[in-house]
Amino acid sequence: MITVNLYYTGINGNARAFAKEMEESGTADKIRAEKGNVRYEYFLPMTDPETVLLVDSWESQEAIDAHHASPMMQTIAELRDKYDLHMKVERFVSEDLPSGDEGFIRK
Repeated sequence: MITVNLYYTGINGNARAFAKEMEESGTADKIRAEKGNVRYEYFLPMTDPETVLLVDSWESQEAIDAHHASPMMQTIAELRDKYDLHMKVERFVSEDLPSGDEGFIRK
């Protein structure tokens, strides 16, 4: 699994307004329904009211590539422009936890 953390930052509450529109318009649900999407969820940082974190997880690079080639990307780009957002991106590839780490995970 590949997880991409996208930090959307704006001014005057624009990042939160963007996430709200993504949810209320159904765009986020359409992305969640795409083949290979595992997670698409927005979070609000406690210490930064002008940033929204999107955790976006996919089964494979092929699923991400298909998403990036979809018409959904145009919708997202238009909304990012509408709210004048800037982005920071982190990318992670999941792997099994080493057996020694399991003792620190509370399930």
